[in-house]
Amino acid sequence: MNHYETVFIMTPVLSDDQVKEAVKKYLAFLKENGAEIIFEESWGLKKLAYPIQKKNNGFYHLVEFTAEGNVVNLLETAFRRDEKLIRFLTVKLDKFAVAYNEKKHAQKKAEKTETSKTL
Repeated sequence: MNHYETVFIMTPVLSDDQVKEAVKKYLAFLKENGAEIIFEESWGLKKLAYPIQKKNNGFYHLVEFTAEGNVVNLLETAFRRDEKLIRFLTVKLDKFAVAYNEKKHAQKKAEKTETSKTL
């Protein structure tokens, strides 16, 4: 099983419900194909570095998962067929990137518990 990280950008004309529905669809797709979701995060609506399809903004979403190599091909084919997506990028993580991400996720959890204790 390889570790992968994918970021996809959805068109800004979608409503919040449509964005959540699309994300759920891709997470379910990954799980159906034997992938294990390690981490997922919505980055929200962000300005693009340059216009894509005459759009200046997009909804960004990050998913970190473990899966066999063929799952990435299936996922990217599904991304290409979806008109809601503007861009996507999937990267295979090496052991150093995996260790860095685990450390980063642990820090975020610690920060959340600290803020919840102060409230």
